[in-house]
Amino acid sequence: MKILALDSSGLVASAALTEDDLLIAEYDIQYKKTHSQTLLPMLDEIRRMIDLDMESVDAVALAAGPGSFTGLRIGSATAKGLGLALDIPIVEIPTLEGLAYNLYGTADYICPIMDARRGQVYTGIYEFVWEKGERGSGISGGPAGYSITAVEPQCAVAIEEIAKKLNDLGRRVIFLGDGVPVFRQRLAELMQVEYSFAPAHLNRQRAASIAALGSIYFKEGKTVPAAEHTPIYLRLSQAERERNERNRQGEA
Repeated sequence: MKILALDSSGLVASAALTEDDLLIAEYDIQYKKTHSQTLLPMLDEIRRMIDLDMESVDAVALAAGPGSFTGLRIGSATAKGLGLALDIPIVEIPTLEGLAYNLYGTADYICPIMDARRGQVYTGIYEFVWEKGERGSGISGGPAGYSITAVEPQCAVAIEEIAKKLNDLGRRVIFLGDGVPVFRQRLAELMQVEYSFAPAHLNRQRAASIAALGSIYFKEGKTVPAAEHTPIYLRLSQAERERNERNRQGEA
């Protein structure tokens, strides 16, 4: 089973390919260019370097949101185009769950935070739960292992609100995501439980994690036809908010 994965939900543009339980290729870049300039060339480079027959891909896994509105639209359009051209489904992975999956197996709570602007973060609280299953069989009938669980599903809230929830839970937590540099000092003021930050190689979006989760989702039948895919937005875009404000002012 081959899963082609994309993540353009934040600052990082990332593409990866897994075959069964093996990561065949991954291409990540965080630079000044926009995802519209990087994502397709990255995919083409992966295809060329590993002699990938695109017809052999079983599904496209995508970090479906929340995140940058522009980034999500670029990723969504790319995934839909591939899905329609290859007649394969899309696996929609919640962005924050994909980020948390970078830290597979940790005993601590995981709190990914993405800077959502306007004083808010896209965030959630996750933990890994060991699944032994019958006769050592675990997730999706496979070997025993950890499954990821949302203690607090992804949401858009103030940093103070998510910090309070973590303090109330009373357990050690690991933060990661592009919101860390923005809110590091504020977290130092707010946090009452022990906490740490993920290291550089694990603290941003990775398409490899989207592919790994995508494989699990695919086995569980959690896919959508390419034509039916839409990004996950947790709030209105700035343009939509401004339009609504103008409409309200016009009615006053």
